[in-house]
Amino acid sequence: MSQKYPNKKIIAVLPAYNAAKTLNRTLADIPKDWIDDIILVDDLSQDDTIKIARAAGLKTFCHQTNLGYGGNQKTCYQEALKMGADIIIMIHPDHQYDPRLVPDLLLPLLRHDADAVFGSRMMRPGAALKGGMPWWKYTANIILSKLANLILGLRLTEYHSGFRAYSKKSLNSVNYLSNSNDFVFDTEIIIQLKLKKLRIQEIPISTHYFPAASSIGLQRSIVYGLSILKNLCKYILYKLKLKDYPQYH
Repeated sequence: MSQKYPNKKIIAVLPAYNAAKTLNRTLADIPKDWIDDIILVDDLSQDDTIKIARAAGLKTFCHQTNLGYGGNQKTCYQEALKMGADIIIMIHPDHQYDPRLVPDLLLPLLRHDADAVFGSRMMRPGAALKGGMPWWKYTANIILSKLANLILGLRLTEYHSGFRAYSKKSLNSVNYLSNSNDFVFDTEIIIQLKLKKLRIQEIPISTHYFPAASSIGLQRSIVYGLSILKNLCKYILYKLKLKDYPQYH
């Protein structure tokens, strides 16, 4: 389908869990002339996600056990790379991120200006709050991102968005399979990209919270925040050569 860039194979991956209510809406908003193929990985949903995905003609992969968000991403990237993807773009099927922004995410990769591109809800001041992000998540997002920038030497406005695109080179360069199966996967892969001196760009995105969109509560968010701090400590120890970590090789 990718008529715009026929020399690049672009595959969209959808890490799905109980996305039956929003999947068709997400698919309808993906600009198909920018995408060669779409695959969905189902993490043992308890609804009709798999049935709807297959009815839509998606290549569908099903976990036999619930692995978690990071574990779902691992399968997404493995399967897309097996299919020969040059660029892999992750689109959440809960429609929290706007799929119509796919071209904005892809262009820096197609122009070879970046190795990975992340959508950021924080580039436009206050936009995330207007989109319904709870104030405590907004505040924690800013604090954790500033701390990560200080330690990693990056200038990202957000580390926690799930709207991302990666080049084949970037995924083949990092040991993402050794990362967590949980939400902290997203931060771990940023650390890996940094250590491999791969280029990350951001583009501004909008988002909106609504009942059918997936979102973790306060308790899970606290665990997530602590996991980020743990990984930043690991990075410091690794850089100071005080401890080695295979996932950074």
